[in-house]
Amino acid sequence: MACGYIVYRKTPIEDARERSPVNMATKNGLITSSFKVVKKATNVAKRDERPPPPPQNTETPSPRHEDQQKLRQFDLDWRYGPSTGISRLQRWDRAKIHGLNPPEDIRDLLLLKQTDQEDKLR
Repeated sequence: MACGYIVYRKTPIEDARERSPVNMATKNGLITSSFKVVKKATNVAKRDERPPPPPQNTETPSPRHEDQQKLRQFDLDWRYGPSTGISRLQRWDRAKIHGLNPPEDIRDLLLLKQTDQEDKLR
């Protein structure tokens, strides 16, 4: 027999939504709502204080430092061939023999450095 009432049954998804922890927390109240809110005092002066800027390096690089940078650039430049297992001067000579046009000032630096090392050994 059919009666005039429609029976509404919940779908499994609706049933799960009702039993979810979020939904239960809103019904029973959140766990955080049972604790008193305590704010820590902040130090306004400490917050506004900025660290001093780093000191400016006003020194000009020394000539030795500039020479080291040039030699480092020569070491890292692959246009003059690999640098593994040979000295800088040998690499410069090999690049010159193969027509790779290595910078002359690098050779001068290498010869100057070589004579400085020989003088230190004496």
